[in-house]
Amino acid sequence: MVAQLAQTAMGFVDTVMAGRASSQDLAAVALGGSIWLPLYLACTGVLMATTPLVANQVGSNRCDSTGRTLHKGFAVAAIMAVISTLVLLKSDLILRYMGVEPALTEKTFAYLKAISWGFPAFMLYQVIRSYSEGFGKTRPVMKIAILGLLCNIPLNYIFIYGKFGLPAMGAEGCGWATALVMWLMLLIGLVYLKHNATFRDLQLLSRFHPPQLQPLIAFLKLGLPIGVALLIEASMFSVIALLLADQGEQVIAAHQITLSFTGLSFMIPLSVAMAITIRVGQLQGAGDGEGAHFAAFTGIGMALGCAIASSSFMLVIPEFITSWYTTDPVLIKAAASLVMIAALFQFSDAIQVACAGALRGYKDTFVPLMLVFVAFWVVGLPMGIVLGRSDLLVPMMGAAGFWAALVIGLTIGAILLLYRLRIIARRHLCHNDTATL
Repeated sequence: MVAQLAQTAMGFVDTVMAGRASSQDLAAVALGGSIWLPLYLACTGVLMATTPLVANQVGSNRCDSTGRTLHKGFAVAAIMAVISTLVLLKSDLILRYMGVEPALTEKTFAYLKAISWGFPAFMLYQVIRSYSEGFGKTRPVMKIAILGLLCNIPLNYIFIYGKFGLPAMGAEGCGWATALVMWLMLLIGLVYLKHNATFRDLQLLSRFHPPQLQPLIAFLKLGLPIGVALLIEASMFSVIALLLADQGEQVIAAHQITLSFTGLSFMIPLSVAMAITIRVGQLQGAGDGEGAHFAAFTGIGMALGCAIASSSFMLVIPEFITSWYTTDPVLIKAAASLVMIAALFQFSDAIQVACAGALRGYKDTFVPLMLVFVAFWVVGLPMGIVLGRSDLLVPMMGAAGFWAALVIGLTIGAILLLYRLRIIARRHLCHNDTATL
């Protein structure tokens, strides 16, 4: 949880520090994030296949096999890093197609070009992180994330505002700071794999196993649905930002402030979900179906407890929250109204992410992908367009309409994924009982 919060806090710091530079720099970081974050999440989702695969191998006492899984992850990460970097270097075409004003397009593209240089490092680091988590070793990942956050703050200060003889770069400087932190995290992760007592005997970096086609396909078969599911969810937030792009910097900034804070609070149930994946994967590998079932539903209860706390916080002091990002009173009020709507979907969001985490532990990823697609793109986004961009049902609500539609989409997603988890958990419980008999 601390690792996830620290990593996400980098985005929070970027938003706050860019907002202090100018509202245009804040808007550039917001629009840039709506492009690179879904790309990053999709790639990370594919690489998250490393965690349940390694957890299952650890649970079944096959630790020597985990090195091959790590190397498969590295190979996939390298391919995705190349593709992602090329997409970011051509992202100006997306911004122009969406009709973003030229000055804002220029700032946003400069930010994306800078951050693209860090993508290869971050992809490789995500494999190391997922591998370590598969062993249940989350504390080193936490330390690396905290160190990354602590480095991100001064680097942002230097590059955004122009210190130590450097020019003030605004949003572009934010991108360079993030890219440097990504390389730092990879370097520390490699040192950790080489010298940690648990991994030293496995010779993970000195004994390379070239990935074979069939195991690589099996890795992608598990990972691609996770990546696409995360892309579906994240891209809906990004498409909303792009659909609001023609309504001015103030609306974009209010949306970004709300998205930044809800993204930060979402990291807590997401962290619980990642722990559920590890526990269910290890227990399934050990043949303990009952333990896996208990871990899955206990985790959902924990995620709901987190949702109660975050929702209460957002409902009671929304303007205090939004004042962290800006001193503009009009923007504070506009963002606070969106934060209060966002408070309503904390419960369904917690349920759906916890269920998805449990299903990943069971290696069930394709059907959840279909369910997420229905919830977000068949129901959520079209409803957002109706409420936010038209007078069809109610007078046009703008950004508030999109956030209200998110409540609907997330609730449907939570119901569908919870139902799927009940089916899969019972199936594995019965299978293990039969095997024991």
